[in-house]
Amino acid sequence: MPQRRNRRVAAGSNKGGVGKTGWVEMVAAALAEMGRTVLVVDVDPQANLSRRMGRPYRKEAPIVTVSEVVKANEAGCAADAIIPCGWGGIYAEQIDIIPSRFDLDNRISEAAVMGARQRLARGLQGVDDDYDFTLFDCQPSLGHLTQLALAASDYAVALVEPEYDGVDGAVRFRDFVNDEINRMEMGNLGLRFAAAIPSLVDGRLAGHTHHLGTLPGIFGEGAVWEPIPLRSVVKDAADEAQPLSAQGSRATEMREVYRASAERMIKEFA
Repeated sequence: MPQRRNRRVAAGSNKGGVGKTGWVEMVAAALAEMGRTVLVVDVDPQANLSRRMGRPYRKEAPIVTVSEVVKANEAGCAADAIIPCGWGGIYAEQIDIIPSRFDLDNRISEAAVMGARQRLARGLQGVDDDYDFTLFDCQPSLGHLTQLALAASDYAVALVEPEYDGVDGAVRFRDFVNDEINRMEMGNLGLRFAAAIPSLVDGRLAGHTHHLGTLPGIFGEGAVWEPIPLRSVVKDAADEAQPLSAQGSRATEMREVYRASAERMIKEFA
C-alpha cells in the first residue's frame, strides 16, 4: 500500500451481535472528542452503523454508498461517497462516513473476479491519507465483504463476547487474518491482527468471568484490551442514533471506557 498518515482498522468477528458496530461508532466519537479525525466505513449491508451515525440510505434522497465505491473499482472513487457524520457539532467536524445500504450484498457475486478483494482499497487510494484513523465495521462473516475491508486495513481487531460462541467467532477471525495465504490472496501481507476486545461483558454472569479469564491464554496477554461492559445507555444511544454524550451524565462511565479504547489505539497504532 502507498504510505499514508492514517491507520486503517477493521473491526470484525465470525459471529454477529458481539458489539462490533457499537465499538466502531463509540470509539470514533471518543477519537473525535480527543481532536482526532476519523473516516468510518460501513462494510455491512445491514447498514446499522450508517443509521446509528445519522446517515441512513433513503430512496427519496439517494446517496453514494460503499456499494457504488466497490462496484466502480476506480482509484480514489471513494471520495464521492464521503459525507459528514450526521450527529452534528464536533462529531460532524471530525468524523466522516462512507455509508452502506442493502445493495452491498450484490458485490458478493463479484468475489471470483480477479482483483476483486482490492476494490475497496483501490477506491480509498489517496482519499483517507489525511485522517488520523479509518475504521471499518465488518459484517459477521469471513466472506468477500469482510475481505474487502481487511484488504484495505493495516490492523484487525476482534470484538469478543465472553461466551463460548463469541470467543469461537473471534478466534476464527484472528486465524483467518493470521493465515499468510489469506493475506497474500487479499493482497495485504502487512495486515496484522492486533487485539481481542472483550465486549458486552456482564460482570454478574459467572460464565463471562470465566471466559474473560481464558482470553489472555487464547490471544496473548498483551493482545487483550480493556473490556467493554454491557450497559443499557449504549443501546439507548444506538437506538436514538446519537453519540453517548447526548445521554448526559448517565453515559459518563461508558464514555470513559471507549476513550480508553481510543487511547489504546493511538498508542499502539502510532
